[in-house]
Amino acid sequence: MSPGLHGFLFGVYPYICLTVFLLGSLIRFDRDQYTWKSDSSQLLRTGLLRWGSNLFHVGILFLFFGHLVGLLTPHAVYGFFMDAATKQRMAIYAGGIAGIICFIGLSMLIYRRVFDPRIRYTSHKTDLAILLILWTQLVVGLITLPYSWGHADGSVMLILAEWAQRILTLREVDSAALAVLPWPYLFHIVFGMTIFLLFPFSRLVHVWSGFGSVAYIFRPYQVVRSRRLGVARAKSPGAP
Repeated sequence: MSPGLHGFLFGVYPYICLTVFLLGSLIRFDRDQYTWKSDSSQLLRTGLLRWGSNLFHVGILFLFFGHLVGLLTPHAVYGFFMDAATKQRMAIYAGGIAGIICFIGLSMLIYRRVFDPRIRYTSHKTDLAILLILWTQLVVGLITLPYSWGHADGSVMLILAEWAQRILTLREVDSAALAVLPWPYLFHIVFGMTIFLLFPFSRLVHVWSGFGSVAYIFRPYQVVRSRRLGVARAKSPGAP
């Protein structure tokens, strides 16, 4: 990879993806709220969907929050009770288990959409495309596990965390620091950013609704006033 392309992918492309992810989601919610959903095919067939959807969502949520906490938590926050090597080993074990669970569930969902005629004929092309993109990203993520075990001192994890934290806080990024990483890491990063780029244009936008539903826990109670107040109504003049 040329230095210019490397600098663009890891120094400029992240900000493009982040901007499209946020502004694109906002614009779609404002202009096309009726498309803000994930079409359900449960009425057509429930067998594989029940297992596949549950395994996929359990695995993907664990991986998402694992990446979120692992990459965006500064080393100073956990450094006094856990070193980087211990954190990386925990990430390998937990991420590997969650990745396998997610892989099984996602493979079941893809099989269902490809080989079930009723599901295939009623599916949008983008539905299958986004599943295949997520599957590819997941497979590459699992490929990185042996590489992570090969440098279990946590040094690479610190490099990735520093890069991600600078992106999120809009600071200058040293993209050259990632040049020493093996190809699966680089592919995983670029493909992951591309998923955020495609997010507003796919069914993935329903993820925002999932996070938004947490607000229901803190909403005020609904006040219901019955019309049967037990108060006799005054009769109008001339009424029987």
